[in-house]
Amino acid sequence: MPQLDFRAPRLFIDGALSAGVTVGLDRNQSNYLGNVLRLAAGETVLVFNGRDGEWQAAIAGRKRPDNLTIVTRTRPQDRLPDVAYVFAPLKQARLDYMVQKAVEMGAASLQPVLTRFTQVSRVNSERMRANVIEAAEQCGILSLAEVADPVALDRYLGHREAQRLLVFCDEAADVADPVQALKEVEGASSGIDVLIGPEGGFAEDERELLLRQPNTLRLALGPRILRADTAGVAALALVQAALGDWAPDRG
Repeated sequence: MPQLDFRAPRLFIDGALSAGVTVGLDRNQSNYLGNVLRLAAGETVLVFNGRDGEWQAAIAGRKRPDNLTIVTRTRPQDRLPDVAYVFAPLKQARLDYMVQKAVEMGAASLQPVLTRFTQVSRVNSERMRANVIEAAEQCGILSLAEVADPVALDRYLGHREAQRLLVFCDEAADVADPVQALKEVEGASSGIDVLIGPEGGFAEDERELLLRQPNTLRLALGPRILRADTAGVAALALVQAALGDWAPDRG
C-alpha cells in the first residue's frame, strides 16, 4: 500500500490539474475549507480529479478560500480493478452506506438493477455520485467509480458483455467454500460483475434467467443470511481477495 498523508484534507476538483494552474472553489468547498477546517490563505490541501493523480494545492483568497493554486503532484493516477458492483437499490440511508463501502472496496462502477422485490423504484444518481466523491476524498482513493442509471434486471443481462464473469450471489447456492470457488473460476480477466439482489431475494424466474447466463458463478456468502448492504461488502471482499487487487499475484 502506498504511503498516504491521512492528516491532510483531500478535495475532489472537477477540472484539469497540473502545476501552476489556478482552480476556483464553489461555495460548499470554500465553506468546508474556511469554516469547517479553519484553513486560511497559504495553507495547503490535497486535490484530485480522478484523471490526473493527486496534487498539493495552496489556498488563496482574502476573506475566505476562493481558489487553489496547484503546486506539485504527490501521487500518479492509478486504475481501479475492473469490478462492477451490480445491486438492487435500497432505501436511502442504507443505499448511502452501500455506495460508500463499495467505493472503499475498490469497485470501478456502480450499476443499480430493478428486480421483482426491489424495495425502491427511484434512485437519486446525483446523491450516489456525491457519496462516491465523499468516500474517495476520505479514503485516499484517486479513481472515481462510475455511477450508471438504474435498469431492469433482464435489460441489464441482455446488454452486459458476455465475456465478463458474473458472480451471482444467492443464499440458496450450494457452495461450501466461496473463496476456493472464486479461485477456481476462469474468465475473470475480462472483468467481473458482482450481483447482489434485494432483501427479499430473487424471484424464481429471475434466478432461472441468471442461471442461464454465460460465464456465471452462483455463490453463497456463508452459512447465515446477510442483509443486502452487508452482503455487498462480503461479496466484494471475497472477489477482491481471490481475483482482484487484494490477491498478491494480481495487484
